[in-house]
This record gives sequence, structure tokens and C-alpha cells, in this order.
Amino acid sequence: MIKASEIYKRFLTVEALRGVSLEVAQGEIVAIVGASGAGKSTLLQILGTLMAADSGRVEIAGKDCTTMGEKELAAFRNRHIGFVFQFHHLLPEFTALENVAMPALIGGAERKDAFSRAAELLDMVGLSERTTHKPVELSGGEQQRVAIARALINRPSVVLADEPTGNLDTASRDQIHSLLLDIRREFNQTIVMVTHDMSLADSVDRKIVMSDGAIL
Repeated sequence: MIKASEIYKRFLTVEALRGVSLEVAQGEIVAIVGASGAGKSTLLQILGTLMAADSGRVEIAGKDCTTMGEKELAAFRNRHIGFVFQFHHLLPEFTALENVAMPALIGGAERKDAFSRAAELLDMVGLSERTTHKPVELSGGEQQRVAIARALINRPSVVLADEPTGNLDTASRDQIHSLLLDIRREFNQTIVMVTHDMSLADSVDRKIVMSDGAIL
């Protein structure tokens, strides 16, 4: 599902990624771990096409993302990649239902279909009673569950998560752990996450350790 080959990335004098290559299978959950500054988040952003590598190749679902123009890449990202960040990035003026439906609406889905799918996903993450609540009315764990539902709205090929439990208390963190595993069982979803949470990293299929811009 994901194939990255010889990824290099430099920021001024800092070589953030040094020839990173990896493959992730359909339905696999992979955790990328390592010390701060190891290159984890840079790699995740390049896999998610949010940042261009200096050289190398990224393929998702058999498509070479490195050859796409900006417009094509934006459409591909909307359709094939779901994102979950440490800070949920929900739009404060919209309800949970509207936030989840937003990527589908941007992608051209009919409003009725987008909201129906959003309601189904909010029910799946245990928030069927909170659909009309705005982010400020939700707990941190609830906000992150909304963000996960939003990441799934377009049935993406992959979900990329950057410290998805990094801003949560222990109880909420455990709920997100269980939810990510449930998503894989329900949808055979491919998930790649960056995390410092070793209990989460130890619970997934494979742990990739990075140091100084390379995979150990």
C-alpha cells in the first residue's frame, strides 16, 4: 500500500532524512518511533505528500506521488490519505458532524451522502450523541475521535497519524488505542503513526525505529 524508496530531505545544513526506504502492506498498522529530531514527522509528512522530498520516490496504492502536479496531488491526497494529528485541528465554528463531513464535501460528495457517512462514522467512534456539539464542547479524547472519523470519511487508502495520543490523558489514550485497532478490523485500514507512546507502539503490527534521519 505504501512504498518509499531512497527518501532524502535536508533543511539548510541538517540532513533530516538519509536515504529512507520502507514498505507498508495493506491493512498493516505500523508505528514509527525514535528520539526527537530523528526524522519521524518529516518522513510522515513526505509519505502524506504534505512535504516534497529532495529526492526519492513515494508510491501509495500503486500511484507514484512524486510525479504529480500540485492540483493532481491535492485531489489524490483528499481521496487517498486521511490525517490525524496530535492537535485535532477541528474547525471551531462547525459541529462534530460538519467537521467530519468536510473532506467529503471538499471532494465533491453530495451533501446528503457526506452527512450520512459522517453520522455513521461518529456512531462508530462512540459519539452518536455528540454530533451537534462544537469542538469547544467536547473533551480532548472526544475531539480526537472526531478527528479520526474525519480522517476516514473519504475511505482513504491510508491513514497517517502524528502523535495521535500525545495530548491526551491516560483514559482517553487507551480509548484511542482501542479505536485504531477497531478501525483496522472493521475496514482493513492501513495506518502509519509517529508516536512516543511505547505502549501504543508495542500494540501494533510493526515498530520502525528511526535515528538521525535513518531507519535502524
